[in-house]
Amino acid sequence: MAPRFFACFGRRGSSTSAVESSGGGGGTADVAVEEQRRGGAVLVELFSSQGCATSHEAELLMSRLGRGDFNEMGLPPVLVLAHHVDYWDYKGWKDPYGSSLSTVRQKAFVEALNLDTMFTPQVVVQGTAHCVGNDENALLGLIKGAARYPAPSFQANFQRQADTLQVSLTGALRTKVDSQGANVMVALYENGGENKGRVLSNDFVVRKLEKLCTVKDISAKKTVSGTVNFPLWEGFNGSKCSLAVFVQSTSHQVFGSQNIELPNDIVMKN
Repeated sequence: MAPRFFACFGRRGSSTSAVESSGGGGGTADVAVEEQRRGGAVLVELFSSQGCATSHEAELLMSRLGRGDFNEMGLPPVLVLAHHVDYWDYKGWKDPYGSSLSTVRQKAFVEALNLDTMFTPQVVVQGTAHCVGNDENALLGLIKGAARYPAPSFQANFQRQADTLQVSLTGALRTKVDSQGANVMVALYENGGENKGRVLSNDFVVRKLEKLCTVKDISAKKTVSGTVNFPLWEGFNGSKCSLAVFVQSTSHQVFGSQNIELPNDIVMKN
């Protein structure tokens, strides 16, 4: 379904919705309910823009979520990604992190979740449910109720040229993928960090998102490998960056995610 209009929502416009995880997906998790309960992190994706007045509050909420401020509330582990869209740039405040690829990803969720509106701030949880990004109660409820799957077990090798970071990954998805197939996605994201103890927004910002490979008809234990190349931006600082690897069905449902820290001693490639 094509989006009818853009919107910038506050909590008064809050809503939540979810789609069924069966039928129309490309991958399946070959795990029991108990293993899902003990599974890996829940992927939480924020769609945001500095041109939307209410996105700043959502970004601060994501920073708190990602650093574990809500752990005592019985939340499962989370992996947070913040996608900055570019469709608010026309208002005169160009988001330095804004990307047309982030807008394309959000459009895909609009279709997958049967929505008729693209809005910021929006949060999508495990690719199957969404809410307004600054609605703390709705967000925590979606995370608590999300299906969980084992984290992939990738090992990473890094090599850097002057303006490119090459990442080679090898490991098991720990999720069975059927004949409809699934994509293994890799995001390079950047954290703003803290300044004298003050939580900053613009954490977990996706700077690049690439597809490692497409898989079909494989067992949960089968080894998968591939290489992605990330163009680097001016001011790149590896100590502020990490990788998120996740398995995504053709309907954008997430069947497992893994966080990988960048090493401090990345080898320079001649």
